[in-house]
Amino acid sequence: MSALPVKNRQLFINGAWCESSTGNKLPVVNPATEETLADVSFGNRADTAKAVAAASAALPGWMKLTPYDRAKFLKKIADLMRERADAISRVMTMEQGKPLVEAKGEVMHSADTFEWFAEEGKRAYGQVIPPANAAKRHMTIKHPVGVVGAIAPWNFPLTLLCRKIAPALAAGCTIVAKPSELTPLCGIALFELIEDAKLPPGVANMVLGPGEEVATEFMENPAVRKVSFTGSTRVGKILMKQAADQVKRLSLELGGHAPFIVFPDADPEVVAKAAVLGKFRNNGQVCISPSRFFVHQDIAKKFTEVAVEEAKKLKLGNGLEDGVVVGPMIEQKRVDATRELIADATGKGAACLTGGGRPKGAAFEHGYFIEPTILRGVTPDAKILTDEPFAPVMPVLDFSKLDEVIAAANNTKYGLAAYVFTNDLSVAWRMAEGLEAGIIGLNDPVPATPQCPFGGMKESGMGRELAHEGLEAYLETKYVSMMLRG
Repeated sequence: MSALPVKNRQLFINGAWCESSTGNKLPVVNPATEETLADVSFGNRADTAKAVAAASAALPGWMKLTPYDRAKFLKKIADLMRERADAISRVMTMEQGKPLVEAKGEVMHSADTFEWFAEEGKRAYGQVIPPANAAKRHMTIKHPVGVVGAIAPWNFPLTLLCRKIAPALAAGCTIVAKPSELTPLCGIALFELIEDAKLPPGVANMVLGPGEEVATEFMENPAVRKVSFTGSTRVGKILMKQAADQVKRLSLELGGHAPFIVFPDADPEVVAKAAVLGKFRNNGQVCISPSRFFVHQDIAKKFTEVAVEEAKKLKLGNGLEDGVVVGPMIEQKRVDATRELIADATGKGAACLTGGGRPKGAAFEHGYFIEPTILRGVTPDAKILTDEPFAPVMPVLDFSKLDEVIAAANNTKYGLAAYVFTNDLSVAWRMAEGLEAGIIGLNDPVPATPQCPFGGMKESGMGRELAHEGLEAYLETKYVSMMLRG
């Protein structure tokens, strides 16, 4: 525990670290070794209510600051994050499992998010509207939503917290954030930065506790005016029903099942290598991870051969070790769920071309490891084509016609991301217009960036994070009409 580069193990409420009201502790496990890294305070709904009260009390003062003054705090957080990137990356790898190089990339992306919103907060523009009556003047102004409740998952434990905290603070809101129970140390590391940036007490608070209890307090406490949630579609639907009672605003970034479509004019070798890196990044535990690979029949053989060859080269292991590209999954139940998907597909006729089991060797006696897996000949009724996989499994499917692949790609309740590889501009435009996805990567396997909107269609969520839309999500538009004297 002494090697863990975070000082605190508690909740952060009203500018101070504090024990939970329950006195309960939550063990944090390293998924690569199954060793306990730390025991952290684990609170409940009462702790959440205390944090909401602190955020509510801090709201008037934070709202009154100019966007330029709020930006100074956000920039300080970004600067501190970059300064401590190596230490925070190590924390992330130890508790989440992703390789150190991926963790470092996440930290730097998160710092960029704070810096982006520090500037974008200055652009919360209203407008002057031409009147029809010469004696009137019309305008709109922006107003912070209020206290925000934020719930983030474990797969990108820093980035997904920052996508909620940064725009909320930039807009003039105060916030109570809940990291995942599986990755609370990244949340603690972030709030150590927030403390050192000297954010006013109560403006940003962190609670650790059971998701259902924390969410219930967010949804039922009238002081919370908005909830931002990233997680499963199932939970998102529950929150939508609960939000109705108070007409509470929601931002939901939910499940995905992204198609990865390769046309015959694309280089199958180059694209196959990009596909393998995109699919097995973070062990497939990515909401926008490509999960259904539609490859034109003319190049499917070559694509598959290269993909299998590249997948076999990927080095598995503890993310702290040099050269490791694929770490463990987050917990054993994710390994079990992955094996079930593979067994279901192969039981229905699919061929497993590589992977499918636990890697061999003394280094893998402990930890939640499974080999990167590529399947061929997957039948339409296989679960991996209908359920969100969130797993390191790559099913390769053939197609021949553009309209047919659009229909197949859209044949899902999800609509978060889609990927298309082609050098034909007409094909690219037809795919961009025809695919039902909020994010479309054209020859780009990693499209997420702070200045561009992130979010999905259909059951993949509502609202957008990042970009100007991400700031608007935390603002209300007020219309002002004024009658002139005389």
